[in-house]
Amino acid sequence: MTAAPQRSSGPPSRRRRAPPLSVPPVSVRPVLTTLAVENYRSLRDLVLPLSRLTVVTGANGSGKSSLYRALRLLADAARNGAVAALAREGGLPSALWAGPESVGRAVREGRAPVQGTRRTKPVGLRLGFAGDEFGYALDLGMPIPTETAFNRDPEFKRECVWRGSVLKPATLLADRAGPVVRTRAESGAWGGQPQRIGLTDSMLTAFADPRISPEVLLVRERIRSWRFYDHFRTDADAPARQARVGTRTPVLDHDGADLAAALQTIQEVGDADGLHAAVDNAFPGSRLQVASGDDGRFELRFRQHGLLRPLSAAELSDGTLRYLLWVAALLTPRPPELLVLNEPETSLHPDLLPALAALISIAAARTQVVVVTHARPLVRALESVDDAAALLELEKEVGATVLAGQDMLDRPSWHWPKR
Repeated sequence: MTAAPQRSSGPPSRRRRAPPLSVPPVSVRPVLTTLAVENYRSLRDLVLPLSRLTVVTGANGSGKSSLYRALRLLADAARNGAVAALAREGGLPSALWAGPESVGRAVREGRAPVQGTRRTKPVGLRLGFAGDEFGYALDLGMPIPTETAFNRDPEFKRECVWRGSVLKPATLLADRAGPVVRTRAESGAWGGQPQRIGLTDSMLTAFADPRISPEVLLVRERIRSWRFYDHFRTDADAPARQARVGTRTPVLDHDGADLAAALQTIQEVGDADGLHAAVDNAFPGSRLQVASGDDGRFELRFRQHGLLRPLSAAELSDGTLRYLLWVAALLTPRPPELLVLNEPETSLHPDLLPALAALISIAAARTQVVVVTHARPLVRALESVDDAAALLELEKEVGATVLAGQDMLDRPSWHWPKR
């Protein structure tokens, strides 16, 4: 079985070329319009506007990776994994902003050294987002020491879900303070008795009951649909190079192990012409096939002009294999509500970046996309293929990550829930 009919091995000029990559009409509205982070690594106080396609760039050390990890931490909260994720980073104290609570003008202008100041606010890590429909914010802090070996486990101090883009008392739908959660009834009044949940459990997982608060469940499921891709492996032992038993795969796994099955799924139930065009756009005259043996194992076959036989995944260069992984990820027949890509340019030759940019733009016509990259050629390629691409350039100011050119009047409206 093959994913597509074979093409002639004649010179490319004598063969039918693939249709050019074309971006479908935009049919998606941004799920997230604002992202806010406070006291997470170098992100001391960052409030960013998000668009349908947001490109985050900046120099090395400017905070791009921290922003990507902050988004992942938000997604972990919807799976009750935020505490474990912070533990993998060395615990909450290691993830907190290491500088002073506030930085004076003299320090910013270099006329005075950075010094510790008396704290006026509780120490905590805050993450949140808002869109046209709903907003969500969490505040993690250290527990009050007790007789336990787990005194480093962060606790949820506050957690809120609200309707609309700005947190206001009147828009709150679910409000958590410490272990106590209250929800608003359809009438608009706070309903029933407040419920109690564990201090290390997110309200999104411990209290997502459609009978009590369908909005909390909806927000949880939306966050759980977010999809992240970060540095596909392409070494000799990479999962994507191995032949594996294939099943229908509308969503490429994060390690790329099901690449062949994902490409075959696109051929059968997805955008087969788009797949054909994406390969031909990057490698003129080339063609993908997926072979299936009697044992059910799927194996990639990559036909190139001038070769007498197709190449297997094990024979492909790192750059070629990585590009095909991005093809499978971005042409998914089941797009998420938010797709986050971390440094997709890794291991790709600069000549492939325009083709990658076209793929990203196609994905952004069906889902909201955030791209974190330090590659200027990719940034330029994205801006050239998608007029709606919003560029956010991060930079450091006295150790803290800031958005270049943003002042207080440019920041999206944002209010943190108070402890």
